[in-house]
Amino acid sequence: MKIDKKLIDSLSQKAEISERLRMNLDLRTSQNDNSQRMLNALEPGTILPIHRHRFSTETVIMVRGSLKEIFYNGNGEVTDTILMQAGGECPALQIPAGQWHTVDVLEPGTVIFEAKDGAYAPLCEDDILKI
Repeated sequence: MKIDKKLIDSLSQKAEISERLRMNLDLRTSQNDNSQRMLNALEPGTILPIHRHRFSTETVIMVRGSLKEIFYNGNGEVTDTILMQAGGECPALQIPAGQWHTVDVLEPGTVIFEAKDGAYAPLCEDDILKI
């Protein structure tokens, strides 16, 4: 698969009209592929709950645009905010397993590449921080 401007623009257009203001593209090679690799198009205003991946690190690489990755402790207090920009000072980030986090999308047309360990597992109630 060629991941070119046309594909990225198309994904961003779908995110823009989506009720959730985001859209992902699964990059696994088959249903038997037990990895998690995706492009995720995110628009300003999208709401991602504060969450964690207890059993997986998460790698985030900026493809286009910018966002703030926000880290929290278990009490819901912000512990770090990292500005991520495609081509900027911090275009990629490795989020440790168990780290509470969310994003604040700063720019229309923002697209990230995400990878996590192992097969997809939906977040359970214990993995969403309610503050």
